[in-house]
Amino acid sequence: MAERILDDVNVVAAGSATTRFDAIREAGALLVRAGAVREDYVESMFEREAGVSTYMGNFLAIPHGTNDAKESIIRSALSFVRYADPIDWGGNPVRFAIGIAGVNNEHLEILSRIAVVFSDEGEVQKLIDAGTAEDLFVLLEDVLGV
Repeated sequence: MAERILDDVNVVAAGSATTRFDAIREAGALLVRAGAVREDYVESMFEREAGVSTYMGNFLAIPHGTNDAKESIIRSALSFVRYADPIDWGGNPVRFAIGIAGVNNEHLEILSRIAVVFSDEGEVQKLIDAGTAEDLFVLLEDVLGV
């Protein structure tokens, strides 16, 4: 991959969303701001959520667009937003929303690494306890290799 999938500017330590839909908008806006996706990709993230929850367990949701939105992706990227208070994600508590956009399935390896990290409660606790966005980014670089 020529470009980084996760940049430090796409890591937010204190997300402002209080609902699942605001969290999707927040994660999507970071992808748009990074130049990774066009605005219409964020709408497809809502479509995906309406079809199937992107809640993954262990305080994690991974909002992403539908397969039909592939043409709205400019480059592969992640956004990472942490919330101080859990957001109700269809009855499940979410502290982390990771927005994903992937070109040619480049994101699948990253997704598998995210799954490994979030299956380890100790690693999740480190992400909860990290002080700043910079601290989070360093942890993510270490565990995700991004």
